Amino acid sequence: MKCHWREGNRIQLLENGENYYPAVFEAIGQAKQKVILETFIWFEDEVGRALHHVLLNAARRGISIEVLLDGYGSADLSETFINALTDAGVVFRYYDPRPRLFGMRTNLFRRMHRKIVVIDNSVAFVGGINYSAEHVTSYGPEAKQDYAVRVEGPIVEDILQFELANLPQQTPARRWWQRRHHRAEDNRRPGEAQALFVWRDNDSHRDDIERHYLKMLTQAKREVIIANAYFFPGYRLLHAMRNAARRGVSVKLVVQGEPDMPIVKVGAELLYNYLLKSGVQVYEYRRRPLHGKVALMDDHWATVGSSNLDPLSLSLNLEANLIIHDRDFNQTLRDNLHGIIARDCQRVDESMAPKRTWWNLAKGVVVFHFLRHFPAMVGWLPAHTPNLAQMNPPAPPEIAAQDRIPTENSQVKP
Repeated sequence: MKCHWREGNRIQLLENGENYYPAVFEAIGQAKQKVILETFIWFEDEVGRALHHVLLNAARRGISIEVLLDGYGSADLSETFINALTDAGVVFRYYDPRPRLFGMRTNLFRRMHRKIVVIDNSVAFVGGINYSAEHVTSYGPEAKQDYAVRVEGPIVEDILQFELANLPQQTPARRWWQRRHHRAEDNRRPGEAQALFVWRDNDSHRDDIERHYLKMLTQAKREVIIANAYFFPGYRLLHAMRNAARRGVSVKLVVQGEPDMPIVKVGAELLYNYLLKSGVQVYEYRRRPLHGKVALMDDHWATVGSSNLDPLSLSLNLEANLIIHDRDFNQTLRDNLHGIIARDCQRVDESMAPKRTWWNLAKGVVVFHFLRHFPAMVGWLPAHTPNLAQMNPPAPPEIAAQDRIPTENSQVKP
């Protein structure tokens, strides 16, 4: 399957859970036929229970609902929580659930990291926001800063067809000799309210999202802003950022200054000297953890989605982004990012970058060789075909009782 640029869409930027959750819940409440929902994390907290409530109500009024959760990110939902949905007819699947080893989860890599909702063929949501209270500012200093989009128009059909094609037993996996790389889709008739749905998988679309970033950086003439939570990209993307800055493009990078995982900042800091000496402006977002995955170029190009710019997202995880060609949307996102840069970011200078010692130089050489070769290396990592495990509805009480209590004519197996 390959998607194309679609014209005539209505695209709304949604910032954080305060804007995202009411929009999603309202759309589910208005569904007429079908809801498909994918997410990496669904927690059994106030937000998770609110989603549970709207899905349950929709299922009880006859709406067909399919849910796909990641087996690592959403592994702790209770049986009671899940059974209420499956009992109402919700098709509930886990992507690659695997047993724990000594109490620890073993399914660390090749995760289903997409965050997509499709309602009928009329409205869709794409972004980086999970279903947990961490995405609401009332959560406190650890609340995440994040983005998604609500879209209506022809692009919704592309997203719906992508979802339908990826349901179990719909599309057989390609063998390695059948795989082919896709070029970044050209927008041959640029205009307003255009959108392109792109994704990353471990089959034929392994670097589609990265290719669109690379093409954007090559075509930029005035300004690029990249705000990305987990920034440790491949050498090609770093090289493209440096080249854009050197030819006079204002390249701004917003990364975490108050990270949810300390290793995130350590990794990004190793790249500071390389970026700063090339003229890239680096900003650390200090208000709270940054979880966004957005970017814009000049006055028309933008992207919002689930893909970080790190080895997991670029080489292992299942991801999805929307590429947007729309001046109004671009301006909305630009105003938002310029606002957080002015209010909540500290610009990184040479004094904040790692000192130029022999040790740091050696680390830098290792890092850059790793980044240069990681995409090829990861293809040799042990891999398996992930399972989609469907959760069955709970057995009716009378059947469950018959299974538990042997009758006079039954034989109890040792």
